[in-house]
Amino acid sequence: MRSGSCRQSESGQSLLETILIIPLLLLIIANAINFGYFFLMALNLTSASRSSTLYSIMGSATPAGSGFAPAGPTTSITSVSHLAYQDLTGAVSAPTVNGAVQVCSPSVGITNPGNANQTSACSSFPSTATFPTPNSDPELNSGNTAPAFILNRVDIRYTFTPPIPAMPFNLVVLLSPACSSVGGNTTCTFYRHSEMRGM
Repeated sequence: MRSGSCRQSESGQSLLETILIIPLLLLIIANAINFGYFFLMALNLTSASRSSTLYSIMGSATPAGSGFAPAGPTTSITSVSHLAYQDLTGAVSAPTVNGAVQVCSPSVGITNPGNANQTSACSSFPSTATFPTPNSDPELNSGNTAPAFILNRVDIRYTFTPPIPAMPFNLVVLLSPACSSVGGNTTCTFYRHSEMRGM
């Protein structure tokens, strides 16, 4: 008889241990899901800015002719902004809703031409988006009067909510300065830019 009562107390102990460990296990799993999504967004935004900047220089260049790709509109499949938004769709369903793109390229124009602070002009999509101003190339031409190259630049900003938005499930994500929590709701805003030289 003693062995039967001993088995019942052990099964009760196992049930109690399971009940106590399940919330901790769920917390770890939810944080892992949110961190994985956060990491996917960071990689996707970095890749989108790089490939868009490269396209802004190369465009659809062929041996017969070359030219800078147009900055926009976003509806034109040959524009840099369209390519940036298409690259973002790998991780998000509607990047034009919470995303913004700025393209700085000679195809838009040149600001202060011939001066030491000569830069590419910029177009933003949507037009209300604000981004930092582009840099001028630090290497001057042989006369030391203007930059030897023009920097093409693409800026991308995207705001998202983690898949599991409740506060205790975002502890790992909130370690990043890109994320904040207001009233228990977590949002993250990523900003990435890329610059490349063009002639």
